[in-house]
Amino acid sequence: MENKKIMIVVGEASGDAHAAKLVKRLHEISPNINFFGATGAKMREEGVETIVKADDLSIVGLLEIGRALPMFWKTFQKLKKTAIERKPDAVILVDFPDFNLKLAKALKKQGIKVIYYISPQLWAWRKYRIKTVKNSIDLLLTILPFEKDWYAKEGFDRVEYVGNPLAGEIKVETSKEEFCQKHNLDFSKPIIALLPGSRHKEIVRILPMMLETTNIMSKQNKDLQFVVAIASNRKLNEFEEAKNKIGDLPNNLVVVQNETWGALKASDAAAVTSGTATLETGIIGTPMAIVYKTSALNYKLLRPLIDVPHFGLINLIAQERLAKELIQDDFTPETLAAELFHLLETEKNKQFRQRLNEVNETLGHGGTAKRAAQAIFNLLQNS
Repeated sequence: MENKKIMIVVGEASGDAHAAKLVKRLHEISPNINFFGATGAKMREEGVETIVKADDLSIVGLLEIGRALPMFWKTFQKLKKTAIERKPDAVILVDFPDFNLKLAKALKKQGIKVIYYISPQLWAWRKYRIKTVKNSIDLLLTILPFEKDWYAKEGFDRVEYVGNPLAGEIKVETSKEEFCQKHNLDFSKPIIALLPGSRHKEIVRILPMMLETTNIMSKQNKDLQFVVAIASNRKLNEFEEAKNKIGDLPNNLVVVQNETWGALKASDAAAVTSGTATLETGIIGTPMAIVYKTSALNYKLLRPLIDVPHFGLINLIAQERLAKELIQDDFTPETLAAELFHLLETEKNKQFRQRLNEVNETLGHGGTAKRAAQAIFNLLQNS
């Protein structure tokens, strides 16, 4: 392929990581591609020219986003102007849908070929944005197996499923024996992992209920052991704050950080806050209960907008209620304890693990970036 120019745009750290791998794979296919755009640190390491730094775009919270609107507008205009001036052969937009779908619309009007990597979750909510996708996207690369069929039903067929990147990234080097030895756990007794989420509000609302669950379960079975896996972006004092609300906890409870995958691999069952962690847990193969709780106002406002049969990502991929979902009022320490006891039953545990193995086969076994790069290369060759 002759020298090609590609603009690539990310807005968050996760997108930066996916984009960097994609750039690397595209350079392996065609070393002469010139990349530029909105970059994160990993993309810059791959030699992508920086038009704007994506590091400044990852903002959460309505108030913070409101304050940053002038910056977003300036960034949008700069990227649009650069694309018009440089006339890239294609622009690759990675995740970050609120920004990137608007950019896709603007660039398509300029006659630029638009590729979208990691589909916006229109199947969950804001389905009306399908119109923008149909009108503005030349190729949509999805990482969830059910998405291609969903788009087909909506009348959009310029979609390729390239596998899920997590399927190739989750590798647990630590054995259960090593994990137990490190944390003074008894290898022969049941272990339950508790994943309270990666956001502060999740920790505040969900972790205390998980800790109450440990007390309920310990009273019924003193052999049970618990591992609270704190997300790498959280602070350990958040666990202490939750613990202070509960008081005494079982003696056989440990807290780990940066060892979530190891904790899951060592565990017989897990309570997992709804989100990407349910997919990680499924890939590792640990039977789970999915929990979530937000404020009553948020739930009342957001629930009517969510148009999916399941909250849990692993359930959506399985296309069945594989893991029990305890959401909002259904989530109590008592209901969670009952479900975790159920998951510890030998036959239930075995069946759950077998079904997870089947679901994992649909995710691929790595190579997502390579498949995505080949799909993009094919599109550019045929244009």
